[in-house]
This record gives sequence, C-alpha cells and structure tokens, in this order.
Amino acid sequence: MNPRLDFFGNALAAKVMRHINSAGRAVTDSGLPHTTQELVKIRASQINGCGFCTDMHVKDAAAAGETPVRLHLVAAWREASVFTEAERAALELTEQGTRIADAAGGVGDDVWANAAKHYDEDQLVALVALIAVINAYNRINVINQQPAGDYRPGQFG
Repeated sequence: MNPRLDFFGNALAAKVMRHINSAGRAVTDSGLPHTTQELVKIRASQINGCGFCTDMHVKDAAAAGETPVRLHLVAAWREASVFTEAERAALELTEQGTRIADAAGGVGDDVWANAAKHYDEDQLVALVALIAVINAYNRINVINQQPAGDYRPGQFG
C-alpha cells in the first residue's frame, strides 16, 4: 500500500503538520495523565479506522509500559475491568467527541459531567483538544491512505 501523497516530503504538508504537532505538544505537556492521552488516541484512531495512528499509539503506549491486556481491551473498554473510572470517562468522551456527527446533540451532558468529576478544568481543556487533534491526524492519514505497521516508538520525536 502506498500513500496518495507524500505528507513527509511535501513542504505545505510539513507546514500544516507543524501546527497540528504544536497543538499536540501543548496537550502532551498538560496535566492530563500520559496513560489517558494514549488511551484516547488509540480509541479515536480505532473508531476512525486509522491504522497508522493505531499502530503508532499502541506501540508508544507499550514502550511507555502499558500492559498488553489493557491495549488489547481498549476497543472493548466498557466490558473491561482494567480501566479506572477516570479513564472510562475519558474514553466515553472520546467516543462521543469522535462520533459527533452521529448524534444530533453532540456530546451528552451526562458524559461531560462524568468527565468533569475526574478531571480539572485544565485537564478537560487538554482532553477536548486531544480528541480534536487526534481526529485531525486520523482524517489526514485515512484520506491519504497512510500505510500502517512500520512505526517505531519515538520515531517522530
């Protein structure tokens, strides 16, 4: 499989990605737990069918010490007992924020209230921004048919 565009070699693509990467770094450096960040990125990428991002974030999470059991159960988090209540709230917000077009009302008040029980305002800002950023990455990679499987942890810095 070959990508439709060379996003790693095109000057305009590099400029666009620098801005998205900058937003991503702001989230990475926030008070939102790193483990939660990776779970959110994995779940949104699974929903969006982004193999490139799923590959990247599963490998990065594993390299950071995430357990294989939790990684295997992200897609079935509702039935899994291995996630904290805070992580579950973040995963639910991720699902509703990613599938925003599927629900006329967007993200439900109950889902927001549950997330707000576990995260302070800065962490909620980071969580909302992270959901938006990973969805942007997913869309670029899915539209471009960016191949998955060759990512090495830490490859992009």
